[in-house]
Amino acid sequence: ATLPTRNDVPSNAKQVSIATLQACLVDTVDLYNATRQAHWNVKGPHFGELHRLFEDFYTQLAEAGDEIAERIVQLGGTANGTTQSIAGGTRLPPYPTNLYAGMDHVAALADRYALVGKALREGIDATDEAGDADTADLLTGMSRAADKMLWMLEAHLPPDTQK
Repeated sequence: ATLPTRNDVPSNAKQVSIATLQACLVDTVDLYNATRQAHWNVKGPHFGELHRLFEDFYTQLAEAGDEIAERIVQLGGTANGTTQSIAGGTRLPPYPTNLYAGMDHVAALADRYALVGKALREGIDATDEAGDADTADLLTGMSRAADKMLWMLEAHLPPDTQK
């Protein structure tokens, strides 16, 4: 059930968009937390560069999460970002807490940024097909940002480790 709003996106499109956005919100918050974990614990010869890069990424993710949550509420939904919601709903694999070497963090994050990018693209298709062009547009911008962050991570890895 959605809360009353004057937003005229059709009810069925709202339902699809809210569910899609909630899943993306959970993944975004989980990725934010993984990126913070890497930021706090990275060690090695690339420490300074990676520490700053990860900080830039989690700042972008915090803004993206806020945009997603606000869109959920605009459509009459309730944005659920509690720790319990994140733990129970994330589609990402758990982030290892025993990583320290910079390139190990880069590889682990790259895998997760790729998954989030894929989920965002699936969300674009679902919300566009449901008739919510504004949500599809929001997710499109986020998909481009996720792809750029993935590219920047992959640029740190040797070419023979690319998938």
